[in-house]
Amino acid sequence: MNQKPKPIFNKRIFWDVVFENIDYDAKANFVIERVFERGDVEDIRNCRRYYGEEKLTQTLLNAKFLPETRMYLASAVIQKPLQNFRCYILRQSNPTLFPY
Repeated sequence: MNQKPKPIFNKRIFWDVVFENIDYDAKANFVIERVFERGDVEDIRNCRRYYGEEKLTQTLLNAKFLPETRMYLASAVIQKPLQNFRCYILRQSNPTLFPY
C-alpha cells in the first residue's frame, strides 16, 4: 500500500484541536481552510503538495470564510478571481457596519 507521507504543518495552526488526531484525508476541507487562514508560506506549500491543485482549488472556492487578506493570497495561489470565491460572495452580500 503506497501511502503519502503526512504533510508537516506548524502546530500553532491547529491550536484548538488535538494535533496528533487530525485525519488529513477525512478532514481535508478543514485542514486546507485552516492552513490558508493561519499558515505561513511553508505550510501552504506542504498543503499544495499533499492535496494537489484540484482539491485545493475546489476547497478554497467553496470555503464559507477566509480572512480578507488570505482571500487575496488564495486567489493568487490558485489563480482564480476573487469573484469565484464563495467567501467573497458571502462577504459582499453581508456588509459590515459602517466604520466610524
